[in-house]
Amino acid sequence: MKDLSLSPLDIGIIIVYIVGIIIYGLKKAKRKDSEEYFLAGRNMTWPIVGISLFAANIGSSTLIGLASDAYKTNVAVYNYEWMAAVVLVFFAVFFLPFYLKSKVYTMPEFLERRYDSRSRYYFSFITVLGNVVIDTAAGLYAGNLILKLIFPEVNSTVIIIVLALAAAAYTIPGGLSSVVHTEVIQAMILVIGSTILTYYAFSAVGGWSGLIHGLHAQIDAGKLHTSTKEIFSLVKSSKDPLMPWTGLVFGVPLLGFYFWANNQFMVQRVLSAKDLNHGRWGALFAGLLKLPVIFIMVLPGVIAIVLYSNMDISSLHYYTVNDATGARMLCTHLSQCPNLTYPVLIYSLLPKGVLGLVIAGLLAAMSSSVSATLNSASTLITMDFVHKIKPGLTSKQLVRVGQIATVILVVIAALWAPQIDRFGSLFQYLQMVLGLIAPPVVAVFLLGLFWKRGNANGAFVSLITGLAIAIFVFLSEIYGWSDTINNIHFLNKAPLLLLICMGVHVGVSLATGKPSAEKVENMTWSKKIFREETAELKGLPWYKNYRYLSIILLLLTAAIVFWFR
Repeated sequence: MKDLSLSPLDIGIIIVYIVGIIIYGLKKAKRKDSEEYFLAGRNMTWPIVGISLFAANIGSSTLIGLASDAYKTNVAVYNYEWMAAVVLVFFAVFFLPFYLKSKVYTMPEFLERRYDSRSRYYFSFITVLGNVVIDTAAGLYAGNLILKLIFPEVNSTVIIIVLALAAAAYTIPGGLSSVVHTEVIQAMILVIGSTILTYYAFSAVGGWSGLIHGLHAQIDAGKLHTSTKEIFSLVKSSKDPLMPWTGLVFGVPLLGFYFWANNQFMVQRVLSAKDLNHGRWGALFAGLLKLPVIFIMVLPGVIAIVLYSNMDISSLHYYTVNDATGARMLCTHLSQCPNLTYPVLIYSLLPKGVLGLVIAGLLAAMSSSVSATLNSASTLITMDFVHKIKPGLTSKQLVRVGQIATVILVVIAALWAPQIDRFGSLFQYLQMVLGLIAPPVVAVFLLGLFWKRGNANGAFVSLITGLAIAIFVFLSEIYGWSDTINNIHFLNKAPLLLLICMGVHVGVSLATGKPSAEKVENMTWSKKIFREETAELKGLPWYKNYRYLSIILLLLTAAIVFWFR
């Protein structure tokens, strides 16, 4: 593969985009008070909420991760995407009404109202850590992955710092309003760029028939030890090394529930909705936008199996960390560095001008996810820690605290981002870490909403137990303490950890006192709520009734899953 370079046209498009998005973000700033800065004044309509959710989720790390995992595991990685639609329906039906009616700023604040401050502080700390280590750092890493191929002589740290500053340029002064409005533009560029790449990828491989023929040729040559049916199947065997069906049924929904229903940087967008209907419509719209991802973001990674499995990529001068020795290793083939799948696709297939547009889209995705996590993490630090310690601070002072917190978080994420190379696939890194953080949190949210007997002691002890087990499992994977634990797939570990945490929660709650009526009456779901809501929805036409919209979304999802079963 030839060395990479960008034409003046490509560079011009990228520069215009970066400058333009910063200016646009600053124009959409809202920072008069804390509610404007952290929740955009709670005045967002459903299209903005939905597109913002989609853009914040499909960041550069997800784009690169989907392509690399599709190259390694075929279309099975799409299970994370369609499951999001199912989770968002559950979220819109049960959890969202409690979030919006309680007028909370953060998810940890909701836990405090249902349990106590101990759960709030724990979840705040874990969420900030996850935002920085998982989301922000991964977004910067992905942006570096693209630009490092163009500028191999530039140190990765310098590239990451520049990317971080670009994302923070409008996030720090503008708050959530700047983030959400820029995400709408970024999502449009992202989808257009991904569609263009898919077109060129299918053209290069000879269309659908050419893809099937190419895969058969690789199978016949012994280079692929599978079948085309298996390649395009979403459901794998229980022993599949990358996504066993048990993990699909139990693990993927758990991770999705944490990500969409508990994670501050996603839920914060729905909290900015002007009312409950707009929040619900926006959440369902985001689920709808996830469905075409298999065609425009996953299948190009499968096409790369045919086009680039035998390509020598050593001329890219990209290094990774050898799993066995820990030493730096030059990437010569995609099988060694699957994270390069997406960069190889765009640099090999796209003509001048179009390449600049797609890279701008990728940087848009990076900027979107990084700015989203920075804003949500600074919200947590400000509202869950600083405001609690110093309740006398004015709204403007809280905004200043949030801005300072964002600067600190940018620095931490930039320092951690280069370490992601040690974890192999970017998407696997994201899901593995999430699989350890999510189960204890999901346990307390589920039991808190649906079990009135759950109390603060049960919640806190289960959170701490889950954290201790998660740390042990993580260290065991690094140092090889237990082969039995290490051999369990991370998608199977997550539901096992969930069951343990729920068991601890139930046991401790039953052994200690009942929660107060105040903690239960307004913070738990009941059939009465469903009946009252049914009466309220009677006057709405079907296209405004979120229940009908939910059914339509689930039917569309089922059709795609059935097609790729």
